[in-house]
Amino acid sequence: MKDFLPRQIGFSLVLALTMLCGSAQAAEYDRTTGNHVRFATFNASLNRNSGGELISDLSDSGNAQAQAVAEIIQRARPDVLLINEFDYDQDGEAARLFQQNYLSLSQHGAEPVEYPYVYLAPSNTGIPSGFDLNNDGIVGESGFDLANDAFGFGTFAGQYGMVVYSRYPILKWHVRTFQNFLWKDMPGAMLPDNPETPEPHDWFSPQELGVVRLSSKSHWDIPLLVAGRIVHILASHPTPPVFDGPEDRNGTRNHDEIRFWADYIQGGYKSRYIRDDRGYRGGLPRHSRFVILGDMNADAFDGDATNNPVALLLNHPLINVHRTPTSLGSVEAAFIQGEANEWQLGNRAQDTADFFDGNPGNLRVDYVLPSANMTISDSAVFWPDTKSELYRLTGDGGSVSSDHRLVWVDVQVK
Repeated sequence: MKDFLPRQIGFSLVLALTMLCGSAQAAEYDRTTGNHVRFATFNASLNRNSGGELISDLSDSGNAQAQAVAEIIQRARPDVLLINEFDYDQDGEAARLFQQNYLSLSQHGAEPVEYPYVYLAPSNTGIPSGFDLNNDGIVGESGFDLANDAFGFGTFAGQYGMVVYSRYPILKWHVRTFQNFLWKDMPGAMLPDNPETPEPHDWFSPQELGVVRLSSKSHWDIPLLVAGRIVHILASHPTPPVFDGPEDRNGTRNHDEIRFWADYIQGGYKSRYIRDDRGYRGGLPRHSRFVILGDMNADAFDGDATNNPVALLLNHPLINVHRTPTSLGSVEAAFIQGEANEWQLGNRAQDTADFFDGNPGNLRVDYVLPSANMTISDSAVFWPDTKSELYRLTGDGGSVSSDHRLVWVDVQVK
């Protein structure tokens, strides 16, 4: 079996060549020599009900939701941005059109933003597994039957995908994806249990375990060249820990999707089991710089997550949590909406998603987590309060743009 670590031997040479060949372009976008680089994540809800529909919506500049999403990005101005729930297409047409017809055009007077580097890859969503994974007696072939039996929930291949926009060069030949990694190959995997049988962790048959993937979308390790340094963007979007039954197959999967990154950044024996889609094993090399980005669908204090998986990241010694993004709008929203928000334990200022008031209420589920060897200089959640002119971009419940909020963190890379 191939090992990822020996490939690092030639990494410095690749870096040197990249700096020689691309230094002029890198310098153009490296505005502060590695200080205050803004990393952001945004579940923008740019998903649609059928394949190709997002391309159609973005083919001109008149889609109201895309305009609001683009203006939020223009107001926040991240240097590196992960967008969750952005339908994947093989040619990257939707990503190109979003840049061309929205980000590159001023939205409501905001300054356009250009991202010369884009990364996207296939998602497990909507890919048929060929098995009855929800045990309802039907092997789904279309619609919600397909979605519930697919490798990741989706009514068509690529629904709820991801895309990364960057002002810094992406070292594409060193990108690692983990779309095909099998759930059963994680040591101590929290596999779901059929409560009607005495055997443990037996919701999936042995044949199903041979194909069931860990990632509901994918896990990506995207190395960027930032001011002469390598920064690994670790991007994912774990499944929501709900919409299942007493077997808790979504809750347990959400847990292990998040745990994957905790093991990956630890490296060494903790990550030896990990194998990427090209067959290389292992996690990050020691002392790597990284930023974990994504909608984790898990709150450390509230909501329905199983066994508090996000604590594996928030309590990890290699992750910098000295400054947590906050907003005034989230505090106001929790007070106005009431219901479940009144009884929550978490800090309302840290909420990033405006969910149903009755259950679960607003939660912190979107994260930007830099490595401990980089300094956080600033952070925020883009959640304007009702007194702000920008409240029109979010509104009550996110009906204008998304029920999630853009989260950004400024990091000193050097």
